[in-house]
Amino acid sequence: MSVLFADNLRFLDTTLRDGEQTPGVSLKPEQKFEIASRLSDIGVDVIEAGSAAASDGEREAIRRIADAGLSAEICTFVRALRTDIDYAADCNADSIHLVIPVSDLHIAKKMRKTRDEVVAMAMDAVEYAKERGLIVELSGEDASRADQKFLHTIFSQGVEHGADRLCFCDTVGLLTPEKAAEYIPPLAKIAPLSIHCHDDLGFAVTNTMAALKAGASCAHVTVNGLGERAGNTPFEEVVMGLEVLYGYHTRIRKELLYPLSSLVSRHTGVPLAVNKAIVGEMAFTHESGIHAHGVIREPSTYESVKPEMVGRKRRIVLGKHSGSASVEAALHEMNYKADDRQLKEIVKRVKQLGDEGKRVTDADLMAVADAVLAIECKPIIRMRQFTAVSGSNMIPTASVTLLVNDVEMTGAATGDGPVDAAMEVLRKCVGDVADIRLEEYHVDAISGGTDALVEVTVRLSKDGKIITSRGARTDIIMASVEAMIAGMNRLLRDRT
Repeated sequence: MSVLFADNLRFLDTTLRDGEQTPGVSLKPEQKFEIASRLSDIGVDVIEAGSAAASDGEREAIRRIADAGLSAEICTFVRALRTDIDYAADCNADSIHLVIPVSDLHIAKKMRKTRDEVVAMAMDAVEYAKERGLIVELSGEDASRADQKFLHTIFSQGVEHGADRLCFCDTVGLLTPEKAAEYIPPLAKIAPLSIHCHDDLGFAVTNTMAALKAGASCAHVTVNGLGERAGNTPFEEVVMGLEVLYGYHTRIRKELLYPLSSLVSRHTGVPLAVNKAIVGEMAFTHESGIHAHGVIREPSTYESVKPEMVGRKRRIVLGKHSGSASVEAALHEMNYKADDRQLKEIVKRVKQLGDEGKRVTDADLMAVADAVLAIECKPIIRMRQFTAVSGSNMIPTASVTLLVNDVEMTGAATGDGPVDAAMEVLRKCVGDVADIRLEEYHVDAISGGTDALVEVTVRLSKDGKIITSRGARTDIIMASVEAMIAGMNRLLRDRT
C-alpha cells in the first residue's frame, strides 16, 4: 500500500471523558477503573480518564487510575483555567488535554471574548501546566470552522510556550477528507498533531483516516464510537481500517476489541447497533443461503475480517433465507445427524418459522430436530412456581421453585428490576448443576397496545458453549423466564 502514515501512530482514548458525555451515561469510579485497565491492556497510548474539575467522584476515579501503574499515559480534560490544571496535577495525571475555542463563532458567542484574549488565556494555561509538571496537548476546539491562519498562529505560540502536542478538533463533524488534506499538513509540521472527530454527519472514521494520511500522528477515539450527539470516532473501526485496508500494524491487541466493546456497552448501558461494524451482533452473522453456503466453504467469500481476529466467532443464524448447507452445519455443530430426507424436512420447518416472522434460535432448531428425528427429550429443568414483586418502595425480588434433575430447588434473588431478579434467581437455582451466564438479552413487541405480545430472546453460555432461546408471552417477565428455562434445558443436554 502506497499510503504513508507517521511512524508509530498513537491512540488517545476518550471513552471515559467524551464517551461518558453520551446523554444518560454516568460511570462509577470502579467502572471507570475497569475500563481504563482494559484500555491499557489492549495497547492504547493515552487514556483521557475524565475531567478532573467535574466532581469529587470524577477526581477519585482519575486519581485511582493514575496511581494504578498502568502502561498508558493518563490524561485529563481541562479548560484554560488554573483551577482545572491544579485539579489535574493533584490527581497525579501525566498529561492534560487543554481545550481552547479557536473558531470566531465559539470565541465570540460562547466565550464572549476576543481572539487576543483567548490567546492570552491559552498561553497562560500552557505555561502554568508546565510549571505543574504536566505534559500538555493543546487542542483547538471547532478547528474545522476556524480561520486556519489564526489556528496556525495559536498552535505555534502554544508550542513556543511549552505545549508538547497539538490537537485538531472537528467538534461538530463538519470536516471533509478534502479539507483534512489541506488543513492538517501545515499544522503537523509545528508539533505532533492529534485528530479528534465527531460523527454528526457520519464522517468521523473517514475524516480521521484522512487526517492520519495527511500527517496527524494520533487519533482520538472512543470505544463503540460513544460520545455526545452522534458520537466520536470508533476505536475499533480505525484500528481495523488501518490493519486491513492499509496494512498498517497498530500494535493494538485486536483480539481484545470485542471483549472491550462488550464491557463498555454493559457499563454504560448503551446497546450496540446490531449492524455496527466489527462489534455489532450481526457483524459476523450470516443467514442468507447463498452467503452462508459460501462462508461455510470459504470464509473470505463474504468476510473481509476473520472474526477471531477481533475476539469474535462466526454465527450462522437460521430463518426463511437459510438453505440446507447452513442448517446442516448448525445441526452438525449441535451433534445431530440427519439423512437427506430428514434434513429436507428440518429445513422446511425452519423456513416456516422464519415466514412467521420469528427469530429461529438454537433452541428452536433443536426442538425441530428432536421432532423430525423422533428424539425424546426429557427436560432437565421444570418450573413449579414463580413469583416476582416490584414497587416504588421495594427492592425488585423474584422467587422460584424448580425441579432440577427431579430434585426440588427453591431460591430467591433481587435485581435492578423484576426481569433482572428473575434471571438471577434462575441462574442461582441451577448453580449446583452448571455455571450458566446470560450473555445477551433482547426483547421485541410483536403486537401493539398495553396487552402486547412480547418476544424475548436470550443468549446463554456454559463452558464456552453458547445457545440462543426464545420465549413469547404478554407478560415480559414470564416471557423472559420461558426463554431462560428453554435455553438452559437445551444447554444442559449431553449430546457428546
